[in-house]
Amino acid sequence: MTSSPTSVRPLPEGRYSRRSDEEADRKLRIAAIVCGTLFLALVAWLGGSYLLRETAMNGTVPTFQVVSAHEVQLQLSVRKSDGTGGVCTVRSQDKSGSVVGQYDFPVPAAGSSYSKVVTLKTTDWGTTAELLGCTPGK
Repeated sequence: MTSSPTSVRPLPEGRYSRRSDEEADRKLRIAAIVCGTLFLALVAWLGGSYLLRETAMNGTVPTFQVVSAHEVQLQLSVRKSDGTGGVCTVRSQDKSGSVVGQYDFPVPAAGSSYSKVVTLKTTDWGTTAELLGCTPGK
């Protein structure tokens, strides 16, 4: 058997172009870089706005005591901007989780902090005193 030399035929012109593949890869790479940059910018903007956002009033209820079946005494502490007044909403729940008392306690505008022991009236035995939030006055 005689072996014939293998002949290499040239590929048809334009059919298997390496040039268009390289151009497509380049375009995809550029699109990925642009999308990645936009995503990072969005994350940075959202994170910065979250960290720099300051609420005008921040409150806590560090302690509370159930006085009777119809009263819960609590200490309301609020940090705020000087000259900012508003209200802080506090609620009490019974052992089953039902709301037995809720009230909007006013916070005066004077000073940069406010701390006072207040009494929350309830309709039944309250087991909690929870600050729902503080809202600055308009």
